[in-house]
Amino acid sequence: MESIDTTYTKKRIPLKRRGRFSSPVWLNFLYLPTIVLLLTFIVYPLLNGIKISFTDWDGFSQTWKWFGFGNYRRMLGEQDVWIVIKNTFIYGIGSTFFQNLIGLMYALFLNYKMRTAGIAKTIIYLPVIISPLIMGYIWYFFFQYNGGAINDIIHLFQKETIDLLANSKINVWMITFVNTYQFLGIAMIIFLAGLQTIPKDYYEAADIDGASAFSKFKQVTLPLLSPAITISVVLNLIGGLRLYDVIMSLTKGGPGFASSSLSSYMYRQYFTRQDAGFASSIGILMFVLISIISLSALYFLRKRELEL
Repeated sequence: MESIDTTYTKKRIPLKRRGRFSSPVWLNFLYLPTIVLLLTFIVYPLLNGIKISFTDWDGFSQTWKWFGFGNYRRMLGEQDVWIVIKNTFIYGIGSTFFQNLIGLMYALFLNYKMRTAGIAKTIIYLPVIISPLIMGYIWYFFFQYNGGAINDIIHLFQKETIDLLANSKINVWMITFVNTYQFLGIAMIIFLAGLQTIPKDYYEAADIDGASAFSKFKQVTLPLLSPAITISVVLNLIGGLRLYDVIMSLTKGGPGFASSSLSSYMYRQYFTRQDAGFASSIGILMFVLISIISLSALYFLRKRELEL
């Protein structure tokens, strides 16, 4: 048997030359605009806010004094701050719960092929494109004491009208309702996209095994929908915890600070009381709370995805 000539196989095959613009050095320059924007509009304001939180600056004068941790000690000692923190948790967690629950129900319903599905999606998503400030004013005409639509209906039944916006036990949940109504369309779209990526083979196999509708939802839909749940929950948490516009248009944080969030409370401290140092400490607190809660939720939900 003749031996195989390996002369050509032993020759080194030259590597393909790289293009002039394919070098990693050139690719790194593409990050520069993003890095500049992050440093200018996020990192620098954050560091500057931390610096101001240690001063007694009023936000307008050219001079200020170093105040140390005085603003943070004052923040922990004021009862209003604890009320505002509680409201912030209600807005964040409450809105997230209802937005995802109702959004999932809409997504499950609209996942079936219907002639009017496109119109229904448009109607549900439409409030998202409206400014939250405008949305708050729209609902203000429903809730207001004099001439409000709800009080007009109550008056028809010979009942005493209610000042809904001035009731500290109700107005927080009314603001949560308005925020839920406006942004549940985002959760619906995310869940709908997740449902449409689930292969039908899983449902057919479940039908063969005689699984009920609830069993298919629990054993098939929810586990495969977990990435969409993670995205929706984290986005809604961040949006609810920094809620501002709806509060200012409905109650302006009142009565007193009974319906204020950390965002609206910080605004009133800066522009109404001209206390920029204390307002900055509130802003840092809000940044820390949102970071801890959103990152914790992201970690927990991602871990659950892997377990499922």
